[in-house]
Amino acid sequence: MRTIDLTGVGVALITPFHQDKSVDYQGLQKLVEHCISNGVDYLVVNGTTAENPTLTPEEKTLILQTVISTAENRVPVIYGIGGNNTQALVDEISNFDVEGVSAILSASPYYNKPTQKGIYQHYAALSQCSTLPIILYNVPGRTSSNISAETTVRLAKDFGNIVAIKEASGNLDQITEILINRPDGFQVISGDDNLTLHMMLLGGEGVISVSGQGVPEVFCSMVDAAVDGDFYTARAVHLSLFDLTNLLFAEGNPAGVKALLDLRGICGDTVRLPLVSASSNLREQINTALSTLTV
Repeated sequence: MRTIDLTGVGVALITPFHQDKSVDYQGLQKLVEHCISNGVDYLVVNGTTAENPTLTPEEKTLILQTVISTAENRVPVIYGIGGNNTQALVDEISNFDVEGVSAILSASPYYNKPTQKGIYQHYAALSQCSTLPIILYNVPGRTSSNISAETTVRLAKDFGNIVAIKEASGNLDQITEILINRPDGFQVISGDDNLTLHMMLLGGEGVISVSGQGVPEVFCSMVDAAVDGDFYTARAVHLSLFDLTNLLFAEGNPAGVKALLDLRGICGDTVRLPLVSASSNLREQINTALSTLTV
């Protein structure tokens, strides 16, 4: 069961907040329209970029409903369900209302630092209870454990509903091993904006991006060119985005991209503690970098 095509640009949506820290649902609607109208291929809800540890269950449900209703079936919607308690995730996935959702993105367990056997068994349990395709998410910088290439390929071969991996290890050798050994239909998606072009040159299908929602008209042009095999054009756009992308992560995610979205008039830059908004100095640098792009 490999039933979703992740070619192109997905974006890990931020959660807009009002200054009083309540969720800005109108801002979220405006963000979704901004992304879809500028070429984004699918939307990811409730990822790390959404500040999901600070959201209540009720907020998460309403955020998902808002994105689904605003998207109106124009692009697929993917939902993030992750954690380090496998049984709790099995229960959540088993009871999850899948209507309007095309796949689940699930980060490898954080903090526990499981072995490769533990990671395999964790995803095996999720696969066996899910009626939706599952996208693995390897982000060792946050989880403190790495999904090895061998484990990724084994999961891809053993479970038909494990359809892709969002790879944010930054290890191009590991990513190359996956690309060489993956089964037919299993997709490899960049989880690192500035490595997207490199991974697509190796054979990856696209990206789940943070910065892509800030300047989708530019970011999507890079990925679309790479999909078409026009790596000369894609390289030029990548180089033009390089400094801006680095600035967006200089003071943590999503503070940087929220500052960018605020500067562009899409939604505000408020975050919830323990995160803090981007400094005035960083905002100025982001604005300067933005002014060099044609948007």
